[in-house]
Amino acid sequence: MKLNLDVNSLLDTLEANLREDPIMGKNPHMIGIRSGGLWIAQQLHQRLGLETPLGELDIAFYRDDFSRVGLHPTVRPSHIPWNVEDAHIILVDDVLYTGRTIRAALNEIFDYGRPAQVLLTTLLERPGCRELPICAQYVGAQLNCDQKVKLLGPDPLELHLIEDKEEVA
Repeated sequence: MKLNLDVNSLLDTLEANLREDPIMGKNPHMIGIRSGGLWIAQQLHQRLGLETPLGELDIAFYRDDFSRVGLHPTVRPSHIPWNVEDAHIILVDDVLYTGRTIRAALNEIFDYGRPAQVLLTTLLERPGCRELPICAQYVGAQLNCDQKVKLLGPDPLELHLIEDKEEVA
C-alpha cells in the first residue's frame, strides 16, 4: 500500500535543512547507502549542487547480523571517489530504524580514513526502535515504530507500507 507521504516534499525539507547547516561552508562530500539511501543522496547531491562526486556504500559485509541475514546476491563494491581523511561528510540513508545500518556505514567509512565530521540525514526514521545510540541530524519525517516501509525507485521515488512477510527497512 502506498504511504501518504510526498517524497519530494520530504526532500525539500532535507535540502532546506542542509542548506542552513554550517557543513555547507566546508566543501562537504556526500555518501549514499545502497540502495534507498543512494537514491535519496542522488537527489540531494543534485539539489545542493555539490561539486565532489557522490560516494556509494554497500554495507553488506559490515553488518553485525551478516550471519543471520546472509549475503544479498546483488552486493556491489562501495565507491568513494575522494579522500575521506579530514573530509566533511553528509551520510544519507532512506530509513533510520535500529541504527545498525548506520553503525556499519560508519565502520566502512573509517576503513577509508578519518573524516573531520559525519552528518547523518535520513528520509524517514522510526524512533522507539533504536538498538544503538544513533540519531540523525536531519529527518524528513517520523513513522511509528510498527510502521514498516519500503522505498521504491529510483524514478519515481515512492514510499510503500509493507506487510510483515515482506522485506522491511
